[in-house]
Parts: sequence; structure tokens; C-alpha cells
Amino acid sequence: MTSRPNLIIFGVDTLRADHLSLYGYPRLTSPHLDALAKEGAVFLEHFSPSIPTTPGYASMFTGKDCFGTGVVALRHAGDLAPGTVTLAEVLKEQGYRSLCVGFENNPAVRGFDQYLQYESWHPDAETGRAPKAEALTRAVLPELERFAQGSTPFFLFMRHMDPHAPYLPPRPFDRLFYAGDEHDPQNHSLDPVYAFRPFADFFKSWFPPQVTDSHYIDAQYDGAIAYLDLNIAVLLQALRTLGLYDNSIIVVTSDHGESLFEHDCYYDHHGLYDTNLRVPLIVRYPTVVPAGFRDARPSQAKDVMPTLLDLMGVSSSTLAFDGASLVPRLDPEGPDPVASADLYLTEATWMRKHGWRTSEWKLIEALEPDFHFKPRLELYDLVHDPQETQNLAEERPDVVKRLTARMNAHIGRRERETGRPNPVAMATGWHGLARGPFVTSEDAYTTLHIGSIGAAQQIQDRDQKEESP
Repeated sequence: MTSRPNLIIFGVDTLRADHLSLYGYPRLTSPHLDALAKEGAVFLEHFSPSIPTTPGYASMFTGKDCFGTGVVALRHAGDLAPGTVTLAEVLKEQGYRSLCVGFENNPAVRGFDQYLQYESWHPDAETGRAPKAEALTRAVLPELERFAQGSTPFFLFMRHMDPHAPYLPPRPFDRLFYAGDEHDPQNHSLDPVYAFRPFADFFKSWFPPQVTDSHYIDAQYDGAIAYLDLNIAVLLQALRTLGLYDNSIIVVTSDHGESLFEHDCYYDHHGLYDTNLRVPLIVRYPTVVPAGFRDARPSQAKDVMPTLLDLMGVSSSTLAFDGASLVPRLDPEGPDPVASADLYLTEATWMRKHGWRTSEWKLIEALEPDFHFKPRLELYDLVHDPQETQNLAEERPDVVKRLTARMNAHIGRRERETGRPNPVAMATGWHGLARGPFVTSEDAYTTLHIGSIGAAQQIQDRDQKEESP
């Protein structure tokens, strides 16, 4: 057995932190992750400030922000910014074997030795349910056995597609958090969802026929988390059985969260709200990461790579990170590292926006009209309105002005440091269409559209192919 630690990352797509029981959620969605967290560190205020998947993982696996990676859009075309090095490439130079499961042809995961796919979208023809996590588990177990038979340290990254839509956890997880009548004709909570034309066909392709209750759909998301949690437990037990558990750094995190029946974004991950930005980060590494450690200071996706290299004892002196290692925080007797609460936010999924978040306020600015007909500026008081329900942009122009100045100063500084313009300001074709920015919200509403589950998968597959260099 090598003395160098293995690195195992569970990348859980679309996992918002506040729906995990270990982050205080009242439903017991993650008992096995809760147990894992007791053996390591949990970062309670961890953010992925550039959403969705492509920029989120780009930042995570390079240690850079969106200015450093040049990536802000789901449909990013081309490679990472020149000179950017990925985590897999660094570890390959250190003699690590590497396997990426469920993700390929994406610049963020450039440099793995092997890429392994699994069925992560379509429901089972007989049950109508999608056993995504079990499919990944079946694919990974033989690979763990092969890793255990060797003497070379390995890096394993797994992209779990639970609880990403469609939320179709197998039974009994579909009823684990719901005991009502999802077909109640007196319940009209899903009416606005069915009326939202850009996504209506997609929802109808996986919602049960005539379902009326939004709480049922919310419960499917939570059930998918519980189903995922159980499958992660299976893999953790395999690591114990194979003697890999205690010589591995085990990480659980996500690229972004999810909006459920909030902010009119309806079961998707667009919108710069904390439902999409705040994600989990759990790190276990015995004797190095103290068990039961909890850190409430802000951290970001760009901090993940420098943290992991620091834990692994891999020198990163030649790498220019925008993030910082979180390892110094683990020492209670060491100096208290200053953690800034200020975040520059970007999204280019179905809307192109950016913003500025502090510990007290969040400013969101639309860079072109969006298909939810939202105002150009949104301002939320995170202290008194943590759910971000009351837009105070018109009431507090002084705060808007102050945050805009801070955001623009940050943009200017990062443009000078990188020698490149702000990528979200320059994004063209971010929506996958051969056309310029939307002129009106009506224009965006009538143009953007997701079809069936198959159409959504094709969007993902096409985007990954377009991202390849």
C-alpha cells in the first residue's frame, strides 16, 4: 500500500447544501453523509459562485475563478484559458492513476487517464424510475477492486447525477418524504410550472401524469438525495472492505445547487440565488483533517484544488491559484486566516447575469433580458430576508450604488490581472443559439426551450462535445 493518499471525489451534480440533514435540513436526507462528516471537516458556507456545471467544475478543478478559467457558460466552446492546469494533470505528473466517471469531453476534467460513462438520465422502462446512483455504483465497484490490487496511488472522480432533474428516485425513495395525494384536483400549486412554456415539455416528460402538488416534486428531489446517500454508503463500505478507506482523502461537494419551487425558476439551476450557489463541502482524511471540524467562514469552489494539493503534500508553488488552501483553518492554534465574504457571481445557463454577494447583501444585475421577466436589478437583504424574497433595489439605491461600485472595481482589477475582458460580459452564444443577446424578455421566453428528457440529455451531450478542445 502506498503511503501517498488516494483522492476520491464525489461530485454530486445539483446538490444544494440546505437540503442535507448535516447542514440543518429537518428531513433526514443524508444519514450516511452525516456519519462521514463526523469523521472529517464540513465547510458550512461553501459557495460555487459561477454557475452552472461547466464553470463550477472549471473553478473546482483549476483553483481559479471565472476570470482565470475564462469559463462562465454551460455551453462553453473551446478549452480553458491559456496556461490553466487541471487537478488531474497535476496529479498525473505526481504518478497518480486517474479515472473520471460520468463526465468527459469537458475542459474541467482534462487530463484523466480513463473516462467511464454510465446511464445517468433515462428512466427504467418497467418502473418509470431512474436508478442513476445505482448505475454509477455498478460501474465503479470493479474499478475500486482494480485500484486496490495496485500499488500506485489513484485519483477517482465520480459525477453523480442524483439529484439532478429528472428527479426519479426508485421506490421507496419516491414516497420517503411524501404521504399526500399528488393528484389532488383541488391543488393548483403546479399550475404556473405547467404554464412556463420554455420548460413545460420537459416537466411533462417526467412528472407523473396529472400530478398537481409541488410538494410532491420537492419530495422527489429529497428522495433522490436519500437514494444517492445510500449508494455513497455502498461505495464507502467497499473502500473499507478493500482497505482503501483510511488511506484516501474523501471529498463530497457539488458544482451548484437547485431551485425547486422558489424564485419562479422551477426545478432547475439558473438564478443567482443561494439555493443555487451554496453547496456542500465535506473532507475526510484521518489524522490530518480533524474529525468533527466545522468551519462557518466562507469558502469557494476555487479553494478546492489548492486545499487538496496541500493535504496531499503536493507542491503547488509553480501554480497561480485564485483560491486559497483551507488547510490552515484546520489548526485551532494557528493564525485565523481571513476569509472574505465578498463573492463575484456569474451565470450563463438560461439567463446571463452577474452579481455581488456580501455577508449582508446580494446584488443581481441582468446583462440581457431574461425569460422570467425579472427586473434588471435585484437587491436582497440576506440578514433579514435570507430566502431572497423581497427585491429592495428600488427602495435602497444607495446600497445598489455601493455594491455596483465594489463589483465593478473587482471586475476591473481581475481584467487587469488576467489581461482578458470579463468573460460573462463577452459571452456570445451562451444559450446555444446562432444569434446575439436577447432584446426583450418576451424574445427570450419565446426562443428558449427544453423538450423531453432525451432533448435535455442531448443538450448536455452536445455541450460537452462542444467544450472539447
